[in-house]
Amino acid sequence: MASRRYFAAGSLPQRLARLTREVERLTLHSEHLDLAVTPLVKPVWASAIGCDARGLYVELFWRGQRCRLDWRPPEGGGDSTGAWSGEQPLGVDRYGLFGEIAVAGVTQRFRWIAPGRFRMGSPEDEPERDDDEVPHEVTLSEGYWLADTACTQALWQAVTGRNPSRFQDQPGQPVEQVSWDEVQDFLGELNRRLPGLEARLPSEAEWEYACRAGTTTPFSFGENITAEQVNYDGNYPYAGGVKGVYRLQTVPVGSLPANPWGLYEMHGNVCEWCADWYGDYPTTPQVDPRGAPSGDARVFRGGSCNYFGRDVRSAVRRRREPGGHYGSVGFRLALGPGKPAEPA
Repeated sequence: MASRRYFAAGSLPQRLARLTREVERLTLHSEHLDLAVTPLVKPVWASAIGCDARGLYVELFWRGQRCRLDWRPPEGGGDSTGAWSGEQPLGVDRYGLFGEIAVAGVTQRFRWIAPGRFRMGSPEDEPERDDDEVPHEVTLSEGYWLADTACTQALWQAVTGRNPSRFQDQPGQPVEQVSWDEVQDFLGELNRRLPGLEARLPSEAEWEYACRAGTTTPFSFGENITAEQVNYDGNYPYAGGVKGVYRLQTVPVGSLPANPWGLYEMHGNVCEWCADWYGDYPTTPQVDPRGAPSGDARVFRGGSCNYFGRDVRSAVRRRREPGGHYGSVGFRLALGPGKPAEPA
């Protein structure tokens, strides 16, 4: 039966250590033994990787605590991919690393968003674009966690004890008609209940980076969308696209396909508040931008079930006064190194 052992690259012969960086698999044959060697690189989300009596492991931080995930080889000793797993509410699936929180039995999953660089805004030749979508390069120097769905009515009610939403058919529908200021109160109470969480709203740059999920097209799904992918007013498709259903209301979160990073309904369904004050985009490259220093309106992104196709693009920006309640405006939680927004 095949068995596995793990070694740090430095403990291997130098020649073999160099080879493992260049090839995916190296097989050594001898008279008594066949040995297959494959490299396993520390994931970008891990703070450390090591090997002890329990086997190969990585460490990472979740809710301010150091956590451990152990490497589980594939069943039967085959060539299929293994997985990282642990006892904490953390795991890895086809989209990558995730973590979960729970409040009064209501669960919210978060996706790890790795740091990176992208082109924020829309190119000048993008059909039906708005003038405030000035394209500029943005670097996000630190990773963060982003909820894989908009905040549900169930989670909002578990924290606040009330539900202000217009569409209340199912508790899994996104909460809406909540002001930016009320969201700050919600965040304060959630952080009080779950010490170390440090929940906040994403910055506008963090939101668009995650929405695009590595794409440069008008939508994370490509050049256009269908009503099977996005909950929007399908009577008004984008750029000559095919008409589709107009549902007239929100759908439960996670009902429609996720983007390439495992985030659901970033386009349509419910608009999502961001931390930033609304302001003109710069034209020069930015690192970890946080929007205008002050203003009278906060940004929300993504569009809603009532928006036309052009208005649910990745680059679209909208804004409202932070104290107002607006139909189909909700939010998505973020965790991580970004600073919480300052109230007016």
